[in-house]
Amino acid sequence: MNSNKLAVKGFITILTGLYSFQDCVHFLASVRKFHREPIIVLIDRVPQILYPLLQVFGNVILKPAPSHENPVLASRLAKLALYGESLFEKTIYMDCDICLLSPIDEVFDFLDGVDLLVTEDVQPAIAKAANLLRVKQDILSTLQSVGLPLNENSIQYNGGFIAFTKSSKTQELFTNFKKYFEMVVAHQNVLLLKDQGAFAAAVESVKPKMTTLSPVYNFLDKWKEIYAIDKPIKVMHCTYPYRPQYAKNVTRSLFTRIVDRTAKIFLPNQLNNPWRLK
Repeated sequence: MNSNKLAVKGFITILTGLYSFQDCVHFLASVRKFHREPIIVLIDRVPQILYPLLQVFGNVILKPAPSHENPVLASRLAKLALYGESLFEKTIYMDCDICLLSPIDEVFDFLDGVDLLVTEDVQPAIAKAANLLRVKQDILSTLQSVGLPLNENSIQYNGGFIAFTKSSKTQELFTNFKKYFEMVVAHQNVLLLKDQGAFAAAVESVKPKMTTLSPVYNFLDKWKEIYAIDKPIKVMHCTYPYRPQYAKNVTRSLFTRIVDRTAKIFLPNQLNNPWRLK
């Protein structure tokens, strides 16, 4: 790939720490089942001896993610860097615990004429987003008190799926995303280490040209009772450790079965990830 010229389209994901390595293998397997575009993996705190297990899927570009001893914070910092790290005119970012259930070529087409494509969180109203706070107090006023420019109409988008184009507006969005996330990190006494509030604040302040996609493009099966959809699910967000059988069926192969069996022995269990308790 010519570093001076952007590829037309591609995918990007984040792998920070061994806790998500098994998920990332399945993510790559699912994308490769339906797509041939390049896939960037922003990677940190994974031994290089394991890199070939990711590159076996072909056209996988491993790029160093912002490094941090806390893999959860490292993954947040990597999300802030998505715009700068993308090598594509059109980029689809997905968390590595996502599994494609069908091709999503149309998402690249949807980016014609817009800067950003997102999906709403299962609790879209920022004013009700208790998942962002460590403390039990009024949600909106707490978010506003730390400097986030949010209001009662602000929407919480799920950061597991973000598609964007290379544009001045998108660049401004990610610049503001970084600024507001720094406010979140600076107020860990009241806010959890999540990126949705900062992202919502960036959208609110920049107002990019954007489209909100159907939940079929970011379906969290763990909360399937919340959705009211009548179309086939295309993007399954598995929210480890919950991976439904039809997601397993998509990526099942001799290679992934071997990875799964050895993972039980050699890889740390995400359920015991100490950083998730902080």
